Amino acid sequence: MCAIGKVQPGVFVTISATFRFSPLLRRFGSRAFVLGMALDVLSCSSGAHAESSKEGGRMKALPTKAIEDAQRLGEAFSSVAEFVSPAVVSIRIEAKRTQSPFPFRFFGPNPFGGEDEGDGITRGNGSGVIIRSDGYILTNRHVVEKATRIEVRLQDDRRFQAKVVGMDAATDLAVLKIGAQKLRAASFADSSRIRVGEWVVAIGSPFGLDYTVTAGVVSAIGRGGIGANEIEDYLQTDASINPGNSGGPLVNLRGEVVGINTMIVGRGTGIGFAVPSSLAKHVTEQIILSGKVRRAWIGVGFQELTPELAKQFGVPNARGALVGSVMNNGPAARAGLRAGDVVVSVDGQGVKEGRDLLRTIISKKIGQSVKLEVLRNKERKTFTLTTEQRPDQGGAAAGSRQGRAPAAPASDEFGLQLQGITPQLAQELGVKEAGVLIARVTPGSPAERVGLRARDVILEADRKPARSESEVQRALSDGTALLRIQRGEGSLFVVLSKDEGQP
Repeated sequence: MCAIGKVQPGVFVTISATFRFSPLLRRFGSRAFVLGMALDVLSCSSGAHAESSKEGGRMKALPTKAIEDAQRLGEAFSSVAEFVSPAVVSIRIEAKRTQSPFPFRFFGPNPFGGEDEGDGITRGNGSGVIIRSDGYILTNRHVVEKATRIEVRLQDDRRFQAKVVGMDAATDLAVLKIGAQKLRAASFADSSRIRVGEWVVAIGSPFGLDYTVTAGVVSAIGRGGIGANEIEDYLQTDASINPGNSGGPLVNLRGEVVGINTMIVGRGTGIGFAVPSSLAKHVTEQIILSGKVRRAWIGVGFQELTPELAKQFGVPNARGALVGSVMNNGPAARAGLRAGDVVVSVDGQGVKEGRDLLRTIISKKIGQSVKLEVLRNKERKTFTLTTEQRPDQGGAAAGSRQGRAPAAPASDEFGLQLQGITPQLAQELGVKEAGVLIARVTPGSPAERVGLRARDVILEADRKPARSESEVQRALSDGTALLRIQRGEGSLFVVLSKDEGQP
């Protein structure tokens, strides 16, 4: 039998990393943990790493370089935890019971990670990190957005009522303030220098278990297209996280914050996401300064250039950001950009996908001149414009069902039910162009598979105005059509084929 000595704190950290952290945010990438305890066991059972003592025949483990390296790694995890934990806080909230609007769950059955009480109040928990010694704390917006009462608990067990300084929906970040001074504030790393495979440690309060530490690696950088927030530039990690970890820090082995843990993939294991530290720092500074975030804006709605769309627009390498809509009287409209243009570079910097364009524009100063290179009908054109402050955006009106014209029969091939738009319905939907309403989308149909929805308005079919249902049906008669649709206040392009999704 092998006797195992006292397990060091660092070993516990590495072991805990084999479990999953938060349901809302499955963060973080590949994990290749060398477990000190496991190695000790193996060293006891392997003849290559053990020798027989003359005293009682007891096996004695021999030190090896691998074991020493694992022990040093464990010590590093322990040191990081001890160094950063004083800057981590536990957040307790109360809120009126409500349905969470978030498809990505950090906290289980409700958006706060607690339980729905019989008094109509939801009580739950999250995490945060101290960013200034005078009581400013960074967390996730979804942790505190609906809260009627927020309590912050420090590592030394002091408790404070917190107020919300400001929130940013685009990044799901929020800043809180408590009445405390001389606090230990965390340091933020430059997230642009983070490398895939780098060790990271997550600290937070999963299920109310304060100051839980887990470890993993950065699995990927620049993750987007998740559909959780408007600005998506996430670090992906496999550090174990669970409900209640949202808003807590993800730190490197130097003890610097590299990200704010934000969400997990609902069905994933070890797939979580964190807002990068540089973006979080920029948002935080603006919220503390003015209570909100001011961003540069050029007045375009863009979408990713899929291979199908690239073929339609004559872009051979499918690289660029497709302009789906141009806002009236915005910088882009005044410069001459049109829906259907493909932005391939900004100030000489190549645009691989739509997120590249967004990241580049929001990094600009308001009032800064920007040069865009676009493809239009396979020809390159250059436009120079000046960024403006992004206007406040209201949500699209849900509207009523009054004033609708009779619906056309559904298409069995595409799964679309179309109807004309009356003047009353056009006003309700905010439609300023000619168009045809999608009244219904058949579940499992080609239309549903390409993302079309009821209450989308078809503005163009094969780059021609869609004035009637018959014009849309005519464009679809060949089996495939390029549609430009209005959704809310913007528009986008969709390639609809009756064979969509078929093998």
